[in-house]
Amino acid sequence: MTSPIPTNLVLGFLGVGKTTAIMDLLKKKPEGEVWAVLVNEFGEVGIDGAMLETEGAFVREVPGGCMCCVAGLPMQIGLNQLIHKARPDRLLIEPTGLGHPSQILETLTGEHYRNVLTLGPVLCLVDPRRLEESRVLENVQFQDQVAAADILVANKTDLCRPEQVARFDDWVGSLRPARTAVFHTRYGCMDIGWLDGDTALSTVGSPHAHHHHDPAEPAPVPDIQEEPWQRISNQGQGHFSLGWRIHPDTVFSETALLALSLDSRFARFKAVVHTDVGWRTINMADGALSVSECEPRDLSRIEVISEQRPDEDELDASLRASINKTEPSC
Repeated sequence: MTSPIPTNLVLGFLGVGKTTAIMDLLKKKPEGEVWAVLVNEFGEVGIDGAMLETEGAFVREVPGGCMCCVAGLPMQIGLNQLIHKARPDRLLIEPTGLGHPSQILETLTGEHYRNVLTLGPVLCLVDPRRLEESRVLENVQFQDQVAAADILVANKTDLCRPEQVARFDDWVGSLRPARTAVFHTRYGCMDIGWLDGDTALSTVGSPHAHHHHDPAEPAPVPDIQEEPWQRISNQGQGHFSLGWRIHPDTVFSETALLALSLDSRFARFKAVVHTDVGWRTINMADGALSVSECEPRDLSRIEVISEQRPDEDELDASLRASINKTEPSC
């Protein structure tokens, strides 16, 4: 590398729209530049990475919600592979919405990356509606994501009442140190200029609050041809995930999947999936559902995240019941 790679963290609590925001930034990248994304998901099936790849970026995933654990080793392996493969002009890093940013920042500014990366402003997205929930305001991960941010962005303002946006502004005004870089947006629409500049490397309030996991060799991923229906679970930070990797020849009813996605037990439902009306990305957070077309993929990926331990067999049966029984239209 002849010069350090401009690097930005995009933080935010579960379901705030980080992946959508990064996809928007990728659409706006200067022509001829190569951008790369290191994405860390709480779950194990790599849905966010699959979505980001549709925008032509080099993507490396660190699954399992533990980017910064084991002294940052999973993150460093993914980061090193991405840098050497892509040789990017800019690097975006999306930690899990249930993650803690302090060790990620420590790793990025440590001796191994001091001459490789230059850390730009840290962005943190906030859904103003969630500020009405004490469990969010009191959550250590949320507090430290906000504390680490150079730029605070109120996202999903199209879904907010005026008083909820006003509450966000009042809340920002109460933060210390005071924040001057504060913006409102909707649909994850971001200004590419927000990525330029330097980070203040603000001190987080609870740098040791994250509970690190013991080192463990990741289980090998079975070949989808040999095992066409794969179910994977994960838990941590008070949440549970259940995901599926499914052979692309299995076609689901879009109507049935959308009905399943609105189950009130889910904090998140997301999928990149083959349906009877084509390949779709499905994303549900806080009762807001979005669906869009996507290119055919090598397999379908579906995941739910909940605050209560799910009945895995029940959900698996519900998903199997959503399989389309007729030929797909495309």
